[in-house]
Amino acid sequence: MKICASCVLPETFPGIKFNEEGVCQHCLRYEKVPEQRHRETRERFQMKFREMAGKIRGKGGYDVLMAYSGGKDSSYTLRYLSQETGLKVLAVTFDNRFLSPTAHKNIRTVTSALNVDHISYSIGFPRAKMVFRRSATEDIYPLKSLERASSICNTCMYLAKSIILKIGIEKGIPMIAYGWSPGQAPVQSSVMKLSDSMVRQNQGLMRSRLEVLMGEDVEPYLLQERHYRMMEEQERFFDGSFLYNVHPLAFIDYDEDEIVRIITQMGWIEPSDTDSNSTNCLLNSFANLVHMNKYGFHPYAFEIAGLVREGVMSREEGLKKLGKEPSQEIVETVRNSLDIKSL
Repeated sequence: MKICASCVLPETFPGIKFNEEGVCQHCLRYEKVPEQRHRETRERFQMKFREMAGKIRGKGGYDVLMAYSGGKDSSYTLRYLSQETGLKVLAVTFDNRFLSPTAHKNIRTVTSALNVDHISYSIGFPRAKMVFRRSATEDIYPLKSLERASSICNTCMYLAKSIILKIGIEKGIPMIAYGWSPGQAPVQSSVMKLSDSMVRQNQGLMRSRLEVLMGEDVEPYLLQERHYRMMEEQERFFDGSFLYNVHPLAFIDYDEDEIVRIITQMGWIEPSDTDSNSTNCLLNSFANLVHMNKYGFHPYAFEIAGLVREGVMSREEGLKKLGKEPSQEIVETVRNSLDIKSL
């Protein structure tokens, strides 16, 4: 298979094109911007975050709601927010019923080490089993949505983001933080104000996808009209600074080895039952395999290509991550749990 000579995107990736040297258009677009410009952009958004944090700090009960999965990146992000910004953090875990036992232990260990309050939101196992089985076996999402994540991960992220947003609005927390890596989301979206119209549009998209899977059972996970009224009230209380999405790893230094070293000091342990692209979820190996069999490319290829372009991972390391064989035992365990006869 032909693979970009600069990053890790394969010829099977949707819409990819290569120049005569075998470099894809995504790398060529990135290389057109001088490295100094990339650094200045990260610094600009870091400053924007600090300014926004200064406006909201101490105005409510909690300053930031952290979507905390117990994985490597979200653990490091939680540490950054709680120890280096002076913000009062509430960590929220969306338990999709397929978290690694080690991830559950890491969540307890890290939140205790950081003295961070934490709540967990779990969906019923029969419902989780149904939505993930249908996500794996039916065509729920357009190909564009599958360029960066598998169908199973899309479903999980839609549920998690909507639930966390709902909790944030109900508790009047002005900032929602995610532990997305620089390859998952661009720095340009790392500090984003959520308007009423933007939230309504996103909720409409979530509803259109999740209703296919869940029907009327989707209602508890989506915003109701009263939540938009709450947003208006909180916007006045916070003087126009209510409801920001942030993902700090896009604008602070990102080094996987250093991240693991630091969070290990807090007692975090790398799970032995997850694949090379996840440090918290048992579903991931199975979801990746289903995706590759169906679409011919790894669902983490786009993220890892971004990390390679950013210089935080070598091309060789990226190819190794994508090429590592998943544990067949874990794949079979998940397949059986979802009552799927074969891939």
